[in-house]
Amino acid sequence: MRIVVPTAAGGPNDILTRLIGQWLSERLGQPPSSRTGRALAQAWRPRWSCGRPRTGYTLFSAGPASAINATLYDKLSFNFLRDTAPVAGIMRVCNVLVVHPSFPAKTVPEFIAYAKANPGKLSMASGGIGSGSHMAGELFKQMAGVDMIHVPYRGAGPALGDVLGGQVQVMLDLMPNSIEHIRAGKLRGLAVTTATRSQELPDIPTVGDFVPGYEASAVFGIFAPRNTPADIVDRLNKEINAGLADPGIKARLAQLGGTVLAGSAADLGRLFADETEKWGKVIRAANIKAE
Repeated sequence: MRIVVPTAAGGPNDILTRLIGQWLSERLGQPPSSRTGRALAQAWRPRWSCGRPRTGYTLFSAGPASAINATLYDKLSFNFLRDTAPVAGIMRVCNVLVVHPSFPAKTVPEFIAYAKANPGKLSMASGGIGSGSHMAGELFKQMAGVDMIHVPYRGAGPALGDVLGGQVQVMLDLMPNSIEHIRAGKLRGLAVTTATRSQELPDIPTVGDFVPGYEASAVFGIFAPRNTPADIVDRLNKEINAGLADPGIKARLAQLGGTVLAGSAADLGRLFADETEKWGKVIRAANIKAE
């Protein structure tokens, strides 16, 4: 069994894929193989449109980029929603609106007031143009009516490092990257971006408490090539959902700051279609262009 991961090794998507891959290996008796890298993923997707047998042994681990890139890039050689078959969701992870402890705002309303009083003077870091942190920040700018300068980095690590150092003022980073810095007092977490509070940071409110309707999160799920037989998809969905109910896997997902996305294949398909539409609107409204 091969699972293609369109991100670098060691990130949340890679960690999730290894967890689920090992579970599926034990349940199905197939040795797992996790292949990471954006270039590899780009090469595999078009091949899924060929007339090869759909056995369910080559899968794709999708994250936020699969929904974002559909609009971010003008000329893709594939259409993710058209060329894949949803199998099962894995996890939803929130971002956290974080600032350096020296920043004067201690709440979201104070932050918005400060940003409006200083238009174009705040720097907002992200892991790169089109990254999840960038999209979460752009959505916040649009819905809160604030003007901040986007500073893209080559990855979330360097971006968060400059927030920690005070070179930039704010970032909407994935919680697994920032949670220990928040607990240590090296960052101030103003709000989480999901619709409900995080169990890992229960004292931090949601952005939506102050900006009604705001929600941004990273969703992850497993997809197969299009036209994979329904019985194979159903079997994989059943086994993955069983894994998400396993105490060991649930505990590991909680450590990553996520909540499980158990449900049907159709649930996952609707979720990624909604995410694609949502981020498409943000990209067009902000006139974001790929690097």
